[in-house]
Amino acid sequence: MIFQAILLALICGITEFLPISSNGHVIIMAELLNFKGPSGKLFEISLQLGAICAVCWFYRIKLLHTLRGMVGNEYDRKFAGKIIIACIPATLVGALFHHYITEHLFNAHVVASMLVAGGIIILLVEKYKPTPRLHTPDDITLKDSLLIGLFQMLAMIPGVSRSGATIMGAMTLGIERRAATEFSFFLAIPMMFMAAFFDLFLHRHEIDTHSLSLIATGFAVSFVAALIVVNWLLGYLSRHGFVAFAWYRIVMGSAVLLLLALR
Repeated sequence: MIFQAILLALICGITEFLPISSNGHVIIMAELLNFKGPSGKLFEISLQLGAICAVCWFYRIKLLHTLRGMVGNEYDRKFAGKIIIACIPATLVGALFHHYITEHLFNAHVVASMLVAGGIIILLVEKYKPTPRLHTPDDITLKDSLLIGLFQMLAMIPGVSRSGATIMGAMTLGIERRAATEFSFFLAIPMMFMAAFFDLFLHRHEIDTHSLSLIATGFAVSFVAALIVVNWLLGYLSRHGFVAFAWYRIVMGSAVLLLLALR
């Protein structure tokens, strides 16, 4: 069981900030491995918290500077306001449809289908994206932030990928690839913390000391894996685009659909 927990944590940490759907990969692998560790949702929460804490650590200087500056610095207040505005659409959809989504869409068939569809969309965005007009996260306007937030609503469907939806959405708005990726990272921090603590509250009665060791292991492994991937991804995007991730999604999704059909 500890091997399965570490494997799932690695998968989550590696895929969380790539446009290939971390949640979708965890759902598929947990189903294929028949993982019977701590409550699936609790374990998933620990993996997400590990990954998002890695981003907080990676951008700790920027985050601390923004938090300090929110009191007396208009520039920092505006940046924080953009993140808040971008969070609103998905927060409302999540609050209204959380039960329906988790009850009906959290399965391997939906995830695999969305992996394929998302891969095709990434190929189209990379081919037809407009010439970038904004080149840093700070250049993004309030209007752009809201539109990116609307794209983020699509990530409520497992397999779509939160980072994929926000990055591709931002690129269609004329935001340079790396700037779109970094803004997606910043946007992930409040969104993932809110989602994790909301789910933690809903499943608080399932917490027990027996499962704490696996949960702690999952958190730690996910943290380290995500920290490595975030650092690697920003360097990778300086030389390449997202086409490789698109083809990975298509191949992975198609393979899972085939496996499910043969079971």
